[in-house]
Amino acid sequence: MARQNAHLAPGESFDSTADGAANLSSAWKRHWDARPEAPQIHDDERGWLSRGELEALSATRAGRLARQGLSRGDRILISAESSVDLVASYVACVRMGLVVVPTNTAYQARELAHVIRDARPKATLVDDSDRADQIAEIDPDLPRLDPALALTDGPTPPLESAQPNSPALLCYTSGTTGQPKGALLSHANCLASAAALAIAWHWTEHDRLLLALPLFHMHGLGVGLHGTLFAGASAVLYRGFRPEQILAGISSHEATLFFGVPTMYHRLARHADAAALGALRLCVSGSAPLPGSLHERIKGVCGQVVLERYGMTETLMLVSNPDHGERRPGSVGLPLPGVELRLAGEPPEIQVRGPNIFGGYWERPQANAEAFTPDGWFRTGDLGTLDEDGYVRIVGRAKELIISGGFNVYPREVEDLIGDHPRIDEVAVVGEASEEWGERVVAYVVASGPVELEGIREFVESRLASFKHPRALYVVDALPRNALGKVQKHRLQDGIVRPG
Repeated sequence: MARQNAHLAPGESFDSTADGAANLSSAWKRHWDARPEAPQIHDDERGWLSRGELEALSATRAGRLARQGLSRGDRILISAESSVDLVASYVACVRMGLVVVPTNTAYQARELAHVIRDARPKATLVDDSDRADQIAEIDPDLPRLDPALALTDGPTPPLESAQPNSPALLCYTSGTTGQPKGALLSHANCLASAAALAIAWHWTEHDRLLLALPLFHMHGLGVGLHGTLFAGASAVLYRGFRPEQILAGISSHEATLFFGVPTMYHRLARHADAAALGALRLCVSGSAPLPGSLHERIKGVCGQVVLERYGMTETLMLVSNPDHGERRPGSVGLPLPGVELRLAGEPPEIQVRGPNIFGGYWERPQANAEAFTPDGWFRTGDLGTLDEDGYVRIVGRAKELIISGGFNVYPREVEDLIGDHPRIDEVAVVGEASEEWGERVVAYVVASGPVELEGIREFVESRLASFKHPRALYVVDALPRNALGKVQKHRLQDGIVRPG
């Protein structure tokens, strides 16, 4: 078993309740009350919102949501690009005890329909008219609200009243087969993860984060935003990622932190001004493995040793390389405070437990029975090793999940849609190593006629988010199968293919 509390100083203990805070917004409010004038959230459209302004605006918006009939425990789907308005409305939802369902802005109608029908939200927050129209077609009676919440004010409902075990987030994820399922994360889960990161990364109110990660993704929301508010720090929001904006913002915003996925670091390292990264206190990479060659390239151009960490939607953050200590390329580091980690089975699967681990999937008793061991450990589905110092290395995935550009892609979903193409007889989708994307989605097909990559991408365009589209197509005479007829995906690259 890996060492627990590896990031704590000698004699230091871990308080997963954040000094007794019962819920997320209680922990945030400590900082709002202490220094309401301090800057907290910025975007290019609205500029800076102070702590006190965020508290007041979110309270007003909580009243507006209550006037719409929303109350503690109701679910609300949020699918919008990053902005100060989105943050203020999200904070309002958390303060009044709503259960937020973050949903990818790239989802098409079929993907949105599953989340809406499964989660049964009482309202939605969307910032795109096409997405609002899609929601209207799925459920005409489901309210579609703009993130600015320009509605009639109402009496402020009870705030900071959620219990520790009350659900805060319902985040959709899935295995390699079947429909996506919702992971319920409680206030206590989110607090434990934020508190652990504050300790491990020495995250304080003096830090300023450049945040170009989307807030529908747990890297941006559960790490970037929650961590900022928990520490009383500040964050600059970007609507999308442009290397020149980040590199210029390091100086103009006096930033200390940047969190990104390997695709972002790949593009930053190639930029003429990449040396600007050297002024940051800490650069963190996650959501996919950072290639060793990219580690070295970044270090060479700016002196930064990027810190890798490891987490999942169901667990938030689990493991991290140290802020003060050796960061080992190829390793995701040491278990975070409060996290216990073990390797079990053959091949060795990473299993974890701790206050950050979710309670289970929404209305999925069978999935919950499979997700946890009889003695209460969560099965991550990832395969790993531990070295003599307790550093964790991810060596593979028991599941077939592809992580491309920081986003999860489930092969079965892509296979089902490509398989509908009239000239495709069989298809297998896998991840292929990519320095830019971490992994890129590639499809191996048995075809009854001519097929081309662009034609396949156009075929799935309206039914599948763009990050799930295949980036390479290989036409094969047959898919390799075992004696039982199961496709052996590990053999697809064994020289049996011819590019198509």
